[in-house]
Parts: sequence; structure tokens; C-alpha cells
Amino acid sequence: MSITLLIRDESATGESYQELPIEFETERITVRDLIRERVRQEVSSFNQKQGDLHFRGLVQPTDTERVLNGRRTEYRLKAPRSIDWEEQFSRAIEAFGRSGFFLLVGEKQVESLDQELLIEPDTRVSFVKLVPLVGG
Repeated sequence: MSITLLIRDESATGESYQELPIEFETERITVRDLIRERVRQEVSSFNQKQGDLHFRGLVQPTDTERVLNGRRTEYRLKAPRSIDWEEQFSRAIEAFGRSGFFLLVGEKQVESLDQELLIEPDTRVSFVKLVPLVGG
């Protein structure tokens, strides 16, 4: 039996700009499991669409540029190609470690990749991506 967790991407002000259902085989997961499955599913979805130049994901793939005036999580590839989910996962773990984004489960911020989460029907998970300031 799989369990569906609906995650949200939010701005620092709490504005939700994307929702994604993520499937898990168990109700107990770690933050690392959550990030891994999110990245794996979003990369798999992208790779199934042959020829798409726009990737929407948690972290920016190599050799891409951020789409200006677009979704905060949208990046343009220079040429059609597949993306390696394991490389994206590694980049996501690195971004979490340097506070490139943080996770809220309910109203609480998670602190560790090894923190255990219990997925219940009303579990609310938000990925809050921090946007670097432009200028000095």
C-alpha cells in the first residue's frame, strides 16, 4: 500500500506556487527520503517528456539557466537531454546543507536530513526556497 503526501513549494512569505503529490511505500520516512523521492519523481517526469527544454524542480541542473519572470523553480536547458536524478539528489542535499531551501512539516522547520517524519492524511510539508538577493 502506498501513501501519497502532497508537498508544496512556497515563497518565504508563504505564497504557494506549486503542489506535487509524492508516493511513498511506508508512512515513516526521513527528510533525506523525502528529498530523494521528490527529486527522483520530478526528474523521472521530466525525462519522460522527450524534447522538453524546461525543467521544473527543487534544484537547478548543470548547464541550465533560470527562467526569468517564470516559476521560481523553472530552468531552461540549452538542448534537449535527460537529467540524472542522482546528481540532482546530490545537489539537493548540498543545497539543504547550505540553507538553499528549508522544509516545514506542519509549522515546524526540520533541522536534520535524518529526522524521521510520520506521514498522516493531514501532514503538510512545504519546501521554502530562499532566493538570493540581487546586488550588493
